Amino acid sequence: MAENTPAIIQRSGAALSDVAALADEYARATRLERYHEGLRDETIRRQKTDLATFTRFLHSIGVQAGDFYQDLNAWHGISAGLLEAFIEWQKLQGYSIGTINVRLATIKAYCHLAYEVGILDIDTHTHIQGVKGIQRKQARNIDARRPVSRVGYKKAQAVDIPLEMLYKLKHPDTGFLARRDALLMCLLLDHGLRVGEIVILKRNQIALRARQITFYRPKVDEPQTDRLTDDTLAAARAYLPTLPAKQESLFDLAITSVQERVRTLGELVGIQGLSPHDCRHSWATRAASHGTPLDRLKQAGGWSNLQTPLRYIKAAAIANEGVILE
Repeated sequence: MAENTPAIIQRSGAALSDVAALADEYARATRLERYHEGLRDETIRRQKTDLATFTRFLHSIGVQAGDFYQDLNAWHGISAGLLEAFIEWQKLQGYSIGTINVRLATIKAYCHLAYEVGILDIDTHTHIQGVKGIQRKQARNIDARRPVSRVGYKKAQAVDIPLEMLYKLKHPDTGFLARRDALLMCLLLDHGLRVGEIVILKRNQIALRARQITFYRPKVDEPQTDRLTDDTLAAARAYLPTLPAKQESLFDLAITSVQERVRTLGELVGIQGLSPHDCRHSWATRAASHGTPLDRLKQAGGWSNLQTPLRYIKAAAIANEGVILE
């Protein structure tokens, strides 16, 4: 008997059909475990958050739910109508369209697993997979009618950060939090990190001697190494020694906490409604205006295509200024 063969299908002298039946049973029993093994840590964290939000929705309508992440049996009784209701509930709660669509994809993935192991029948599975996310044109219409203070919302028009305000934002006068706030703003304004990239940073990802920071870009599923700017290096040197010895996280802040802190820091210098994305927008716009090649901007910003960084290249007053023909 092979040592690495699962015990559940080890049967000496058994008929092929019997062993096949046992193998099918084993495959069903381990389907969820095998699915989780193939996920990145960041995807696992996101899915747990997505499923927790779905559970909160069900509680809001009086439904007691099981553990959707650990137990596929918890998906018994799910329907396409519940998914449609979940979408509408999220819109009322103020979640961004992108977040709503990602959560729908997560739920559909787990429903598919539940179908594979026989918990959902084919009709239920077909109807669930047929539930569509919110398309871009529809999203624009929805956004136009909703308040702008939404969870996960990315403003259509970024808040402009005057150049003279950059120094103040990167050197905040916030007392005992000033060192942390300074590094936070430097990473946003000088390196264009996304808020989701900020919150997963570890202290050991900054190498002071090498003057580098290595971090993960979920959008392109790749690590990236940046050379620290002078301001970022100074801020890191001041902040890192203040961290407790056992703290691995660089900031130990949630996404909403970072968003709120950036808004507060903006208000302190007279900028209303400042967000992490505004800082990233400022970084990209300044980089483009100083002649950064488009391919370099794409790589540095962690974008998967050239169309996105093109948005940050402002139109010149003289259309053909800078055009070289010879």
